[in-house]
Amino acid sequence: MRVTLINKSDSTGGAAVVSMRLVNALRDAGIDARMLVTEKKTDSPHVALAAQPLMMRRAFLAERLAIFARLGFKRENLFKVDTCGDGVALWRHPWVRDADIICLNWVNQGVLSLRGIRRLAETGKKIVWTMHDMWCMTGVCHHAGTCDGFRSHCGNCPLMGSRKSPRDLSFRTWQRKDDLRRHTGIHYVAVSNWLAERAAASSLLADADMTVIPNAFPLDEKYTPRPDNTGKTVRLLIGAARLDDPIKGLPILIEASQLLAEQPGGQRRYRLITYGGLKNPAALDGIAIPHTHLGTIPPSRIREAYDNADIVVSTSLYETLPGTLVEGQAYGCVPVAFDRGGQADIIDHGKTGCIVPFADDIHAAAAGIADGIASAAANLMTEETRHTMFEAVRSKFAAPAVAARYTDLFSRILRQ
Repeated sequence: MRVTLINKSDSTGGAAVVSMRLVNALRDAGIDARMLVTEKKTDSPHVALAAQPLMMRRAFLAERLAIFARLGFKRENLFKVDTCGDGVALWRHPWVRDADIICLNWVNQGVLSLRGIRRLAETGKKIVWTMHDMWCMTGVCHHAGTCDGFRSHCGNCPLMGSRKSPRDLSFRTWQRKDDLRRHTGIHYVAVSNWLAERAAASSLLADADMTVIPNAFPLDEKYTPRPDNTGKTVRLLIGAARLDDPIKGLPILIEASQLLAEQPGGQRRYRLITYGGLKNPAALDGIAIPHTHLGTIPPSRIREAYDNADIVVSTSLYETLPGTLVEGQAYGCVPVAFDRGGQADIIDHGKTGCIVPFADDIHAAAAGIADGIASAAANLMTEETRHTMFEAVRSKFAAPAVAARYTDLFSRILRQ
């Protein structure tokens, strides 16, 4: 079986990382898997550029310029809006022509146009589209947040600013996606049950063929006990590519730290470790417990960060499938997170972590996180819990398990 994945990059961004892991997992399972990208940074022989650099640059600029004009030449949301308005002619690429299955991933910003995806379908190739966010079910955004437009049809998009209208760019892109859906037999993969539920509630994908398969993670084959934290300090860890991205809910974390500090002995009991980029270094001001910021750390040092923590925290307002929680469990950190996203696919509340009800009110949300941390510290920082967490994530997220599920899906689609 020959499978060609298509993604913007082989290393930049979350979708790139997990797509590259999937290529390797499929190859380890005996599948001839390869990936086409418009940004190649690894030396993998199984990754190739989708086209000549000039062609890829032209497609990227053409799409961005069209969006820029529709935004009234304002840059604020330029890279929050995507349309698949332009792309390269991938249906002509030898790796596409030779493939049995085409697996689309994150294909915006000049990789493929919606017309190009339709051309791929017209070749007769079976197409699977792995969704890493909500873009396939919305007009132009990757996460709808509190907007419910995707449930009926898009238009009056908040991202369009002063240019929003009932028939704005979001509505027109929604129409083009609807036309694509009606004329192609794409099978969609959601990386979490939460994302599949959002798709089922959308006007675009409510009736789509869909399977839930999580992302693969590089996990140890066997559980290795780690020493108990014999000190009196509970070490909290939170990290992200960009820690002060509004989606990450940093203000909630800061207020939760203040609530922890107010507990009897809280200043001595808790210590916070953060990592990731910061657009505004002052965003961490207000943390009320002892705190260390590691900055941006390379993947080779991620394991070290988890080894020096007891609890991994996520205050994200929503997340498709938060990898820090999977990695945290695998490396012995108890996860604490909201119930808004793919967290429920990772955490078995009370057994492998704490899931906290999300609240729109920041004070209530922070109180929930603080309570979850206190509960995890009191009840779940045990060797038994760490072993249970490892076995749970390995059974669901280890590369062989994920590759087997994709192989079954591809085989089933090819028999249709």
